[in-house]
Amino acid sequence: MMGKAPIVAEATARQAVSFVLGAAAALTVVMLVQYRAPAAGLSRARATGHFFGWRSLDHHRLNSTAVHTVHQAPTVGAEDHHVHQANATLKANSTPTDLPAALSLLPHTARHKEGTQEPDEFRGLAAAVALAAMDDRNVIITCVNQAWAAPGSLLDLFLESFLIGDGTARLLPHVLVVSMDPAAHARCQAVHRHCYHYTMPGLHMNFTSAKFFGSKEWLEMVWSKLRLQRRVLELGYGFLFTDVDILWFRDPFKHVTAYADMTVSSDVYFGDPDNLGNFPNTGLFHVKPNVRTIAMTKVWHESRGRYPGANEQPVFNMIKKRLVAELGVRLRYLDPAYAGGFCSYGKDLGKIVTMHANCCVGLKNKMRDLRGVLDDWKNYTKMPHWEKHKAKWTVPGACIK
Repeated sequence: MMGKAPIVAEATARQAVSFVLGAAAALTVVMLVQYRAPAAGLSRARATGHFFGWRSLDHHRLNSTAVHTVHQAPTVGAEDHHVHQANATLKANSTPTDLPAALSLLPHTARHKEGTQEPDEFRGLAAAVALAAMDDRNVIITCVNQAWAAPGSLLDLFLESFLIGDGTARLLPHVLVVSMDPAAHARCQAVHRHCYHYTMPGLHMNFTSAKFFGSKEWLEMVWSKLRLQRRVLELGYGFLFTDVDILWFRDPFKHVTAYADMTVSSDVYFGDPDNLGNFPNTGLFHVKPNVRTIAMTKVWHESRGRYPGANEQPVFNMIKKRLVAELGVRLRYLDPAYAGGFCSYGKDLGKIVTMHANCCVGLKNKMRDLRGVLDDWKNYTKMPHWEKHKAKWTVPGACIK
């Protein structure tokens, strides 16, 4: 019996050693799997996020000299074919999370290939948008030419309104001013942080002087904005576009709902933000980046040929019901009591968010009446709170007689 004790002890020791070695091997395997799984997951996330610009955003914020590469969007077919294809592949209730899968079913407009160069028309745009964008990947965009950017002109009033508005100064670092000519770009760089010179290869037009409503140069300028806006969506950013003849007094993002793909101001408003009968004013509108809105801006731009001589606003009004019905675009309107304009504006300065010098022709007329609006706001902010309800706008005398 005593002789068996060493044998039993030796067997027990061997079992213990085997157990320890087995446990160590299992632990090593588990750690290797855990190490490789996140790495693979990160790789997959980057592959998807590269189109949306998530990697680009981090990269540019760490290194402002980096260049974001995007690939040239090929020409697509006729509007009817595009709408039919989008309608066949999209559902009205699709969400931004559906975008990567849905994009594979659309033309290659919004695709991104690593290692390719940006189109000449939009060279540098991805970096400019990334630097100006908010944490939620929204950017405020306005466009100027030399006449609008000159000292004492519309750009100065526009920027001043942000500085004296209620909570709008914090939005100013997220405004990207798109200049349409070199002189406007130089002026922008002298007064603002984020400027982008938009060049259009093959289009030989002088955009420097004030353009008359409906002129050939003016039409090219307003339609070119839509191409740039679509590119911003393709890069995975939402935008709030604002004409430079709009003064900002409060934060319009508070009036943009999570439901809406597009939220637009209105010249004629019938009291219901979902009423498609409202008349849109595309001088102020917000668009979320998703498959519906990328298709929408494409159809919108391609519809120009159907309405010769028309700018983008009436064309959008003509096709809006089709965009909603066939692409499932979720469209909402802003109440003029908040997003006002000379065509229709709220009388309560306690509610007003923006004021647009629409229904007004001529740069001098716009400047005169916008200065009056700015003075009205300054007087309002100086009033004691118990007197503010008495504040009124000065009737735009130069624009509306």
